[in-house]
Amino acid sequence: MRILLVEDDVTLSEAVCAYLRAKSFVVDAAPSLAAARAALAAAQYAAVLLDLHLGDGDGLALLPELRALRERPIVIVLTARDQVSDRIRGLDAGADDYLVKPYDPAELLARLRAVERRRSGTASTLLRLGTLEIDLGQDRVRRAGRPVELTPKEWALLRVLASRPDRIHTREALQDALYGFDAEADSNTLEVFISRLRRKLGRTHIQTLRGLGYRLCAADADDA
Repeated sequence: MRILLVEDDVTLSEAVCAYLRAKSFVVDAAPSLAAARAALAAAQYAAVLLDLHLGDGDGLALLPELRALRERPIVIVLTARDQVSDRIRGLDAGADDYLVKPYDPAELLARLRAVERRRSGTASTLLRLGTLEIDLGQDRVRRAGRPVELTPKEWALLRVLASRPDRIHTREALQDALYGFDAEADSNTLEVFISRLRRKLGRTHIQTLRGLGYRLCAADADDA
């Protein structure tokens, strides 16, 4: 999952980015509305963590633009404004959730995953596909009951596929899940990670739809 953090407090931004990156999320940081708009024009995000009090305006001004995107991201408002009226205003403007500063990064992660589950229409973080079990809540994968060790990049890719196993994920969306603006990727990097996941999960768990993208699916008998 690629996340855009819109936050002008440099210390807080660096801390949140470090925490989420350690959890295998790709995070880009924008310190202003202008920087956020530039980032949104350049990449597709699954989630936006949005501070309201920014140097160049109110973060709520960004919400109509986020709602208008073809692939609307999850939006969690992060702010020091703790008045009920401010919370209502943020939610009415289109935010999915609201977290008041100071907050524990673990709570932010829990909120992010809860909204992710609601968006995908699932009540559980556990996905079962044949002998494969993927627990998005615990960052854990088992195949035929045995733990599967994944690198952070492999897990970042699998998280996107597993969060919406019913849909086809484009190459561009999966590439965005692997790398932020501060990282460079070779043109064949995605295929390398897809190949690694297939070796670890079973070759038929990831389906290639030529010209469209990739989809997570149940394995056939050869992978059982």
